[in-house]
Amino acid sequence: GEDKGINQFRKIFTVCTEMMLLFHKIPQPVIAQVHGIATAAGCQLVAACDMAIASDEARFATPGVKIGLFCTTPMVPLVRAIGRKRAMKMLLTGEFITADEAERFGLVNEVVPAEKLEKRTREFASEIAAYSGWTVGIGKEAFYNQIDMEEKEAYFYAKEVIASNCLTYDAQEGMRAFLEKRKAVWKNN
Repeated sequence: GEDKGINQFRKIFTVCTEMMLLFHKIPQPVIAQVHGIATAAGCQLVAACDMAIASDEARFATPGVKIGLFCTTPMVPLVRAIGRKRAMKMLLTGEFITADEAERFGLVNEVVPAEKLEKRTREFASEIAAYSGWTVGIGKEAFYNQIDMEEKEAYFYAKEVIASNCLTYDAQEGMRAFLEKRKAVWKNN
């Protein structure tokens, strides 16, 4: 019956939602590498990632409206990544945006020639991986915890996080290394 059908759909979208939310909960940064077309859930995936690098050939759309299925779940991270007016236009028209538009809108961090995509994504990830994994995790958690807070509450929260962060081994090591003009050796990587 109808109840069984809706429950099947709910189950599918629950699994997808849990995966998207997991991206923000894990301490490691999640970087999308976009080669070609990212539509609907693919566009949602890019928007939900912490960062994204795209090929200059990539295109993005939320075309569900064209088949009678509004992209409501892709809408959630999309509007948070690119803003109301841009997201609404994508959602209501289903039209593609180019990689350059996606970068300008804030959906992707960087656009590179297709032949350099994998190399640049690895360089980007390696740069972040060279820092203290512990510190990156603290920062990522704080970023998502404060994002929807009022400014005053966010500052209070951030102040507590950075005060605690100052006491960690890696923060102490990083400050020592800076003063001693040497490369830090992270304990928690």
